[in-house]
Amino acid sequence: MNVGSITLELLVGFLALLILTKALGKTQITQITPFDFISSLVLGELVGNAIYDKHVNIFSIMYSVFLWGILIYVVEWITQKFRGTRSFLEGSPSIVIHNGQINRVQLKKNKLDINQLQNLLRQKDVFSMKEVEFAILETNGSISVLKKSNYQEPTKQDFNLKTGRGYLAYSIISDGEVDWGNLKEAGLNEDWLQKTLEEEHIDHYHEVLLLEWKQDEGIFLQKVKT
Repeated sequence: MNVGSITLELLVGFLALLILTKALGKTQITQITPFDFISSLVLGELVGNAIYDKHVNIFSIMYSVFLWGILIYVVEWITQKFRGTRSFLEGSPSIVIHNGQINRVQLKKNKLDINQLQNLLRQKDVFSMKEVEFAILETNGSISVLKKSNYQEPTKQDFNLKTGRGYLAYSIISDGEVDWGNLKEAGLNEDWLQKTLEEEHIDHYHEVLLLEWKQDEGIFLQKVKT
């Protein structure tokens, strides 16, 4: 076994897959369709076989990953340009509950039984079928649920309450390390940070497990337990 050769081929394969994933976009990770799933398996198999096959060199790994990446990109381009191909290549959502009634035809079509449907609903905090008005099985296998009106959580509009702007929470310190980028993006500076720590009787960043800041709520701070 040539450890040096395996190490080099593994690094090249890892970098090639990393670059390919970045080039294809984040949707390849979050929106796993049947085609994406097959693509991931094939890519992994190509690199895995190439690493442990003595007759396969680095060029073969790069060529295989590059060619497969081109094929995936072409398919993605086709689905973007030609709408009619999407249902075939990516699949299409299925309405498995319609107007509160389970659609058994769609369940059979998607090889889904009642227990599996109940499991998917529980993941959406739905523990009874009677709560559901519509349920859509997405192409990535997840389920989207629209509850019946009397089971939906009330909103501020329901109580005629004034709605305000939402703000993003910034992690200023995490695991004792300051995120200077977040500090600047939040419109704060080091002087503010030092003052905040002094008010909390903290001498150093390393004493902080997490410090979050939100414009409308201020800070959330938790010290490292000793």
